[in-house]
Amino acid sequence: MSFLLSKASEFARSPGDPQVIETGQSSLQPADRAGRMLGWASFGLGAVELFAPRAVTRWLGMEGREGLIRAYGAREVAAGVLCLSTNNDVGAMSRVAGDALDLATLASAYRDDNPKKRNVGWAMAAVAAIAIADAVAAASIRNLHKRKGLVRDFSDRSGFPKGREYSFGKATQKREPVDDFAAAPTAAEASKVTGETSPAAIELTKTLERATS
Repeated sequence: MSFLLSKASEFARSPGDPQVIETGQSSLQPADRAGRMLGWASFGLGAVELFAPRAVTRWLGMEGREGLIRAYGAREVAAGVLCLSTNNDVGAMSRVAGDALDLATLASAYRDDNPKKRNVGWAMAAVAAIAIADAVAAASIRNLHKRKGLVRDFSDRSGFPKGREYSFGKATQKREPVDDFAAAPTAAEASKVTGETSPAAIELTKTLERATS
């Protein structure tokens, strides 16, 4: 993913801007990756509930509750945004709360007079399994953040992928001299001493002599 993003950013670069030659390893831990996966899953489920609520209600025998399904879709999208942000532990916990709400809604449709009762049962089993996965992921992410502390210490980071030496070596492999800076003049050469006095200095000297006389 980072490689694709770095390639996409090339379109916004000016001709003289540095380019990404090679990306380093991701600093995301397995718990963070799990949180991101939950985020993308939330986007997928939210899109279905937002744009195809009637198909969902027909499958569950909940016709007439399309507005509620759309609201749940918006909730899933919001949870996905949180899961893909730095507050991914909050996003995972919001998914757990959403799973509980989904189970309560499905339980209200799990009735003998519902011809789609069997589908509702399958949906409840799936949501229960997802709720367990969400709870485990949320706990893992929260424990990871607690170990890192409230203020993360990046003093040992160089800011270069795979270290400074490796990055500097990559940068010097295809380095070409730039005409504007290849032979920059020194300060002495740019302003040589001629021994002549400027007109402004002469006028200043005359003014001082008149003031002291």
